[in-house]
Amino acid sequence: MKTESLNKQSVDPKWYVVDADGQILGRFASKLADRLRGKDKPTFTPHTDGGDFVVVINAEKVAVTGSKYDKKTYYRHSQYPGGLKETIFKEMIDKKPEEVIRLAVKGMLPKNKLSNQIIKKLKIYAGSDHPHDSQQPEIWKPIK
Repeated sequence: MKTESLNKQSVDPKWYVVDADGQILGRFASKLADRLRGKDKPTFTPHTDGGDFVVVINAEKVAVTGSKYDKKTYYRHSQYPGGLKETIFKEMIDKKPEEVIRLAVKGMLPKNKLSNQIIKKLKIYAGSDHPHDSQQPEIWKPIK
């Protein structure tokens, strides 16, 4: 018996649509990361991108628990002295709700070159409309 190892030619990605309405951010992001990476498949290979494409709709309706709505802080730096910028979750979900989910999922992917390729398969939209109908995505309900 030989162990099968996944490679680029043998990957057959599917497309999934998932609704973020009412989903808890951290739990939701971990399920997305697993699906993007292909960890839910029996053919999972750590060094190969064997995951699926995921389209997230209603990103502006994602939920957080506790007092994170007012206290969770996102940091970025301009690389200049004194260039540290802070944004709280409340402002971020109003201005860029797609970025909230993208940062949560990116933090749950491995820290290597493969993660940049994997995160490109995540398509996030603030509303319920998306331009990926031609890919005929399946509806996926991770948890509630």
